[in-house]
Amino acid sequence: MGSADSKLNFRKAVIQLTTKTQPVEATDEAFWDQFWADTATSVQDVFALVPAAEIRAVREESPSNLATLCYKAVEKLVQGAESGCHSEKEKQIVLNCSRLLTRVLPYIFEDPDWRGFFWSTVPGAGRAGGEGDDENARPLAESLLLAIADLLFCPDFTVQSHRRSTVDSAEDVHSLDSCEYIWEAGVGFAHSPQPNYIHDVNRMELLKLLLTCFSEAMYLPPAPDGGGTNPWVQFFCSTENRHALPLFTSLLNTVCAYDPVGYGIPYNHLLFSDYREPLVEEAAQVLIVTLDHDRAISTSPTVDGTTVGTAMDDMDPPGPENLFVNYLSRIHREEDFQFILKGIARLLSNPLLQTYLPNSTKKIQFHQELLVLFWKLCDFNKKFLFFVLKSSDVLDILVPILYFLNDARADHSRVGLMHIGVFILLLLSGERNFGVRLNKPYSVRVPMDIPVFTGTHADLLIVVFHKIITSGHQRLQPLFDCLLTIVVNVSPYLKSLSMVAANKLLHLLEAFSTTWFLFSAAQNHHLVFFLLEAFNNIIQYQFDGNSNLVYAIIRKRSIFHQLASLPADPPALHKALQRRRRAPEPLSRTGSQEGASMEGSHPAAPAEPGTLKTSLVATPGIDKLTEKSQVSEDGTLRSLEPTSQQSSADGSPATEEPDQAWREQRRLSSTSASGQWNPTSEWVLSWKSKLPLQTIMRLLQVLVPQVEKICIDKGLTDESEILRFLQHGTLVGLLPVPHPILIRKYQANSGTAMWFRTYMWGVIYLRNVDPPVWYDTDVKLFEIQRV
Repeated sequence: MGSADSKLNFRKAVIQLTTKTQPVEATDEAFWDQFWADTATSVQDVFALVPAAEIRAVREESPSNLATLCYKAVEKLVQGAESGCHSEKEKQIVLNCSRLLTRVLPYIFEDPDWRGFFWSTVPGAGRAGGEGDDENARPLAESLLLAIADLLFCPDFTVQSHRRSTVDSAEDVHSLDSCEYIWEAGVGFAHSPQPNYIHDVNRMELLKLLLTCFSEAMYLPPAPDGGGTNPWVQFFCSTENRHALPLFTSLLNTVCAYDPVGYGIPYNHLLFSDYREPLVEEAAQVLIVTLDHDRAISTSPTVDGTTVGTAMDDMDPPGPENLFVNYLSRIHREEDFQFILKGIARLLSNPLLQTYLPNSTKKIQFHQELLVLFWKLCDFNKKFLFFVLKSSDVLDILVPILYFLNDARADHSRVGLMHIGVFILLLLSGERNFGVRLNKPYSVRVPMDIPVFTGTHADLLIVVFHKIITSGHQRLQPLFDCLLTIVVNVSPYLKSLSMVAANKLLHLLEAFSTTWFLFSAAQNHHLVFFLLEAFNNIIQYQFDGNSNLVYAIIRKRSIFHQLASLPADPPALHKALQRRRRAPEPLSRTGSQEGASMEGSHPAAPAEPGTLKTSLVATPGIDKLTEKSQVSEDGTLRSLEPTSQQSSADGSPATEEPDQAWREQRRLSSTSASGQWNPTSEWVLSWKSKLPLQTIMRLLQVLVPQVEKICIDKGLTDESEILRFLQHGTLVGLLPVPHPILIRKYQANSGTAMWFRTYMWGVIYLRNVDPPVWYDTDVKLFEIQRV
């Protein structure tokens, strides 16, 4: 039958369904078969021929017919999984049912009255496709999920058959060990199967249906407590699914083994269309959704197993019920970590390759899914995190993240990307090794819209952060605390900042310490505390290599003197706030010598008007995101939470409980009826007295007279001579006793778990446009907005 006839017949069946007022019996096979047996429709056809309005009409006016359609389609998938789909006809039926369910499920989820439908049992449907007693009938959702799992390891349909002859010796579906049919070599599997276009396309269709099953989460509003587990994911990732391990491994390996360059030959992708990418994207999306697991609620396994042998570590105590999270947390072999890290780094760097040889490689679009996956790996598997930081390979993750952050800073539709990039860097910065790795010279020349500098990866990080803060858009302001916390966390380990980076840090201090900025919001002074803490760490622990920073501090010494004599009297406050009402500009752009941007770079562009974006829930404040630890002499960390209310050695509010400090500030200030923040003198004095200025004031006291003397003696205005003097200078015995190093480490919490859920589903919603699975359905997890 021609494809046009096939579409026509399918459309006739849909019209019959929408116009029938009487229930159609489930036993009326001739009627139901029209939807899947006689047709060859693509998924795009199904979306075009089954309009949203008609699905909703059937749902409202003849609900029993919609219920029967779903039940019959699931029944066909179960039969296909049972039989092993040997004939072309069976394969076609499975694909048609899969497409039809992908189309219909979102409309079932959007109606609260239908939500329980898939979790109820259908009378007369026993476990084995119709025989058996009603007592052990499974809910429809479970039958559907198990059928999809079986079909994803179906020889000659989604995996290569291992049989030599085709003479009726097809593998028995029930005795098949799916671990021998893992889709791609990598973690726990050495054999790389021949690529097969048809199998990839079939897997992709089934994964799209699986993702659609999981998407019920989109139809529930964000819950403040993280909002419980997704029953579809919970069942699919449980021991009920005998394919959980091989499927987890197949998805992970398919993503991490993907090489969009095409076997290393530039421009190869222009010759061959790449059918692997859509599968890899789908695999990445399914993987991150199965790993959506709130660690703040359940404890994750501890990390000290030392077994070899299996890919998963068996020595650890049993982890979470979710097997995908469990397997991920127990990967432990070095070669597996290497494979995962290299794969993710290769894919994240892909958009950067574009800039050397435009169009030389295929540009992938799923970097946001990869960042979520990388985050999950580091968060759930501490051994992986330590492996990442053990070598300078971590820089292959850092550079692409900084590239994305810099590129997206002006684009309102990419706020989520900015957040996840910063969260990953915050997580990494809690480990000493990250700071140490940043000292590696930065020689890669990825064209980025930043000033040219010669220096290390630390310089790159500071220059990009400065650019985000001074020329990003307003919605990024909540990230400033995070950005500066990262700088503070790495500061004790930075051996030598370039002059460019040193000037950028001082420019930030200058901008943040203007009275109008300090007084215009309750939290703004925290940014000054973070920067002073970073300067103190470098002066106390890395003075020797940091003459550029010391010189910049001496040149800009007036900022520190102004902070020390910050006015707190009501007239001064009033004057500063008058200035605020006139100057809505977030930060001064002046005073930072920008210099030329790198060759070949493009300025960060705002979103095209009309770009769709999804809303995000607010992220927790830095005090909820992190917990403070003190670094002991031997390098071990001692947690400082919950602390007693004393100040730390240098008087900074570092160990003060943020909530308590916050309450105190609210008490000392008043918020006027308009909700406008009104600082009081007491409020200013309450934190001004804690500014950690002692170390810097002592440095200035010792060095400024010496530098001035050189200038007068030699009639010098030459920087290099002064820098040479500072390089050989020392402050040993002249500075206050070094303060203990404080690290603010990311800690899992329900707030970020909920943020990740809304962000991840928002990305999936926007990226699935062909077919537009969720478009124009009534999602509740986020709002769809136009820029």
